[in-house]
Amino acid sequence: MSPAISLSANACLPKLTTNYDHPHPKEPPTPKLTRRKLATSTALTLSATLPAPAPAAELPEAPEEATSSRMSYSRFLQYLDQNAVRKVDIFQNGTVAIAEIYNPALEKIQRVKIQLPGLPPELLAKLKEKNVDFAAHPVEVSPVNAVLDLIGNLAFPLMFLGFLLLRRSRLDISGGPNLPFGLGRNKAKFQMEPNTGMTFDDVAGIDEAEQDFQEIVEFLRTPEKFAAVGARIPKGVLLVGPPGTGKTLLAKAIAGEAGVPFFSLSGSEFIEMFVGVGASRVRDLFKKAKENSPCLVFIDEVDAVGRQRGTGIGGGNDEREQTLNQLLTEMDGFAGNSGVIVIAATNRPEILDAALLRPGRFDRQVGIGLPDIRGREEILQVHCRNKKLDKEVDLGVIAMRTSGFSGADLANLMNEAAILAGRRGKDTITLAEVDDSIDRIVAGMEGTKMTDGKSKILVAYHEIGHALCATLTSGHDPVQKVTLIPRGQARGLTWFMPGDDLTLISKKQLFARIVGGLGGRAAEEVIFGEAEITTGAAGDLQQVTQIARQMVITYGMSEIGPWALIDQSVQSGDVVMRMMARNQMSEKLAEDIDESVKRIIKEAYEVAKRHVRSNREAIDKLVDILMEKETISGDEFRAVLSEFTTIPWDNVYRKPIRELIEAA
Repeated sequence: MSPAISLSANACLPKLTTNYDHPHPKEPPTPKLTRRKLATSTALTLSATLPAPAPAAELPEAPEEATSSRMSYSRFLQYLDQNAVRKVDIFQNGTVAIAEIYNPALEKIQRVKIQLPGLPPELLAKLKEKNVDFAAHPVEVSPVNAVLDLIGNLAFPLMFLGFLLLRRSRLDISGGPNLPFGLGRNKAKFQMEPNTGMTFDDVAGIDEAEQDFQEIVEFLRTPEKFAAVGARIPKGVLLVGPPGTGKTLLAKAIAGEAGVPFFSLSGSEFIEMFVGVGASRVRDLFKKAKENSPCLVFIDEVDAVGRQRGTGIGGGNDEREQTLNQLLTEMDGFAGNSGVIVIAATNRPEILDAALLRPGRFDRQVGIGLPDIRGREEILQVHCRNKKLDKEVDLGVIAMRTSGFSGADLANLMNEAAILAGRRGKDTITLAEVDDSIDRIVAGMEGTKMTDGKSKILVAYHEIGHALCATLTSGHDPVQKVTLIPRGQARGLTWFMPGDDLTLISKKQLFARIVGGLGGRAAEEVIFGEAEITTGAAGDLQQVTQIARQMVITYGMSEIGPWALIDQSVQSGDVVMRMMARNQMSEKLAEDIDESVKRIIKEAYEVAKRHVRSNREAIDKLVDILMEKETISGDEFRAVLSEFTTIPWDNVYRKPIRELIEAA
């Protein structure tokens, strides 16, 4: 049997301690009671003597006025389970409680402070279950403290708002009452005395456009000369041309030559996410321009704001259309803009609104195309002023080889050549650096050289086939060089030297280009057999197919007849428009077009194979030289080929066609 255990009356209650560090000054402290241990150590007694509890009516209204006795929340729950809690007052939003707990040992009620973890619902439920009298007391808030807290919370927003208002008061804003803080202020760069660093001496290759703008510059300098005969200054000039042809450069030169106030900005700077901002910026721009008239306003990429209205995208009340409407009004509206000349540039004139292009807004449209051979040589001279060229460098030869290059391309070409010369440790730029730079720009970076093997032999025969068929077909451009050095995706390349810049290309020349393009595929088939043809001719087939299709549907160079089968605007549009145009054709016409394209390519392919079969010995010798040297020049190629066959006279020299005709 287990030993008998005797429990005192308060054995089930935990010990309640009292803090005696600060006794009451008028009353002596009560003697401390000793702890009595029971035999089984399971019963505890309350040994601390507490001050006499205050009556219930004198319960403090704030926890700071309560007794200094404290109790943990866990012990408070134990007393609550033993029905020793008589009353609970809750303060500070349920975080502090003052409880009256009955002490059976002293037969007194003690008041203690408990720190609560919030006000959990289970505590309220337990208080109700034990029939404990409890109450929650709201926190008394001082009006002064409340006002100070409110001011502290609003201090930063008020300071920020005051800063914005002060900044707005210092800015000259004409954006209207609905556009505060400078949103409607234009972003144009203004120069009272233009210092662009450009004059007409720095512009080359666009003589026609330069002449038109020289008239405008003269009008700005001496307006009375034109006013005497009743002429008025043009309100706007639109520069149209491909990217990189010098539209922005020409605008800088005009500003530098005219010497009048100059505003410059991009069309995209008008547009914002807020409706009405763009129109406000247009008003602000022209307001300042009129204040400084006569002046020039240059808007680059005007198609960003001048696109056709009513396209169904964005409705008729979006931000872009409102900006365009305001631009139309400012350029030629009721008030007018005397003394302000607007110069705009775009490479997409077909999408501009018709109201923007009419006379009175843009009186002149100046087309700036790709430079011809003489223009390219002049541009090269401009970009070579600060570069050291070797004596062997002929800018005329470089201009002949860079057919289709824009002014920006030529500037990049000479810069790449200078970088390459510096990398190789040379003091001057030689023709080798220029040739390598052209190859890099056109074809890409130089790749790893191929090792001797079947692939290298196939590529050699392929490239010699291109050069041979092009050289033996009358009307083709002369060969500039043949190389086995990979560049970009090409394993080998054959370069041609355009003899002259001909804006009119004959049917003979187009057919010769198709024959030359199919020469590589013809060499593979004739020499190695049809089963050994490779994928190397994929790009060639795309090019010759495009040329043949243009001969049929655009230039009328087929048996179908001399008429355009597809509108030029549709042909230059997107894929959807071209598909719609093809669907509008009759099935018979579409079949005739396909048959004509196929017939042209088949005839050219037969010519290419005939050239390869008739000159097999010359091809083998040229391939041996190419395998050994990896690159042969056009002169060396023609010298070897002339030992075996006769070369057409117009494919012999790298001279303009007019000189060849005179020599013949």
